[in-house]
Amino acid sequence: MSQKVQVYPIKEIRNQFPALKREFNGGEVVYFDGPGGSQVVKSSIEAITKYMENGGANLHGSFPSSHETEEIIANAKAIISDFLNVKPEEIAFGANMTTLALSIARALGRKWGKGDEIVVTEIDHRANVDTWLTMAEDRGVTVKWIKVDPDTLTLKLDNLNEMINENTRLVAVGLASNAVGTINDVETVAKRAKDVGALVAVDAVHAAPHIAIDREQMGADILLCSSYKFFGPHVGIAAIRKNIFENLNPFKLSPAPTYIPDKLETGTLNHEGIAGISPAIEFIASLGEGETRRERILSGLKQIEAHENKLADKMRAGLAKMDKITLYQADSSVPKTPTIAFTIDGYTPQEICRKLSEEHGIFVADGHFYASTLGDILGINEKGGWIRAGLAPYNSEEEVERFLNAIKQY
Repeated sequence: MSQKVQVYPIKEIRNQFPALKREFNGGEVVYFDGPGGSQVVKSSIEAITKYMENGGANLHGSFPSSHETEEIIANAKAIISDFLNVKPEEIAFGANMTTLALSIARALGRKWGKGDEIVVTEIDHRANVDTWLTMAEDRGVTVKWIKVDPDTLTLKLDNLNEMINENTRLVAVGLASNAVGTINDVETVAKRAKDVGALVAVDAVHAAPHIAIDREQMGADILLCSSYKFFGPHVGIAAIRKNIFENLNPFKLSPAPTYIPDKLETGTLNHEGIAGISPAIEFIASLGEGETRRERILSGLKQIEAHENKLADKMRAGLAKMDKITLYQADSSVPKTPTIAFTIDGYTPQEICRKLSEEHGIFVADGHFYASTLGDILGINEKGGWIRAGLAPYNSEEEVERFLNAIKQY
């Protein structure tokens, strides 16, 4: 019996993203800037508009628009719980991941001081580094760094037992590098942290649109991401393990709730943005199959991952054939997101990005992307950083070919 081959519905997917219809300098735009923020799916845009047109409201009111707002928030937390494999009551919203991480770090640091240690990594986005460093400086906490191997672009985990010890209170590690795409071995790091009773904070912002996330499997206590990276609006998301969340004492206004998750959600939330989160995750689930929503999300992400990796392989192979190109990537044995960082001899990254935009309508980004420690180690910051091209589920093979043909001209 022949097995049914599932064809990736690229045309149908592209039709769900209105931004893809944009034209610049007489031609259609190509968006390869997804690592900095994906385009927004139409259903999410419609949900945001519908909420605002129907009348927004604050919480705890005795009228329909307030009740509807509370229901939207509850629905968003329910679908995020399936997305991350967490409990709805463990989820808090904020302006962005960085703001939430700063608040969490300050709250945890209230109980720490001299003799306590935290561990961060050299490969991470600074949002999962400086949030902890500033707390450590204020509290006199010692900071240790898990180093990155500049040749393999992976974390050096051979001395974890020494790095993470009985004095360690927290380990902060990114699930994937937003600069070079390396997917880190978070489970190994988390296991060692658990052996000594340390907390684990995982930055999943870059990974969330590309790979399945399971908070329980990876061993995270604090999991952070942002919906604007997975086809929704700008809303930060924190999922904090319940027993830890209940004992967290964040800075807040005195009349604000003391129960979870509200005590971390200071001020009025971005309700219209939250309305757009559920459709963004439902878009992912719509690409999958399964009895439960979690199963459909996982299946949808599997479809996305296969499509993106196919395009990424084509892009990496094409760039590797070009003489002036230097690729910054782990080898084929290391799992990666479809994020390609490179430089071109004779040009600054900004020059290339400007040419790609103005001459070809291709949008890619340049800089260190807040992975500045890694940029310093690799010596690219003083040269303007990397050129970074990132793939999303709405990108096509034709767009990759257009990109490679454009790069060949330089």
